Amino acid sequence: MRPTDHLSMSCEADWLAATDHAFCRELAQGTLPIEKMKWYLAQDYQFIGSFVRLLATAVAHAPTLQDSIPAAQFLALITGPENTYFQRSFEALEMTSDEQSPEPAAETAAFIQLMDSARESGRYEQMLAVLVAAEWTYLTWAERCVDYPEDLPFWFAEWIDLHSGPGFAGVVEYLRSQFDKAWLTLTDEQQEAAQSSFVKAMALERAFFDAAYKA
Repeated sequence: MRPTDHLSMSCEADWLAATDHAFCRELAQGTLPIEKMKWYLAQDYQFIGSFVRLLATAVAHAPTLQDSIPAAQFLALITGPENTYFQRSFEALEMTSDEQSPEPAAETAAFIQLMDSARESGRYEQMLAVLVAAEWTYLTWAERCVDYPEDLPFWFAEWIDLHSGPGFAGVVEYLRSQFDKAWLTLTDEQQEAAQSSFVKAMALERAFFDAAYKA
């Protein structure tokens, strides 16, 4: 069994809840209330700063140049097309400046803190544990939603597109493979710490979707 499979099985309830959430199913069907999507977009956009810093730090800690290249390329996607998607969605949904920049919800603040802690740890496996949890979760739910209606508004459809398909699947496989290799070099204590970060990240992914759905 791959180490990353072991991690997902270690928090199976949160994994299943986050990767097959009513929020995502309704998003793909186009039935998700717009106010819930606005809340989600505004809160999710607050992750980008910490996520970019975490990913950039992981690039710097990759064992070799070859190991770092896929993450560096993914960084360009986050700061390019994904950032642009948010701006276009804010405009199309006629969100005010205050709506775009609300106070972080408790779930948002907790995930930002986790990303910052992983980055500040200086430990490659800690960074990867959080990155894998976040991106593998999104690939899994988005791949289930690719057969969305042709007339689905872009603020729903493009969010699915950004997190599905061969390109993004390759990013997730790269992150998982990097973690799987790193895992074999860790002490028992380091493995426990990395697993703890993954489990916490999955609990927060579930909590964030729950909060968005109740918004």
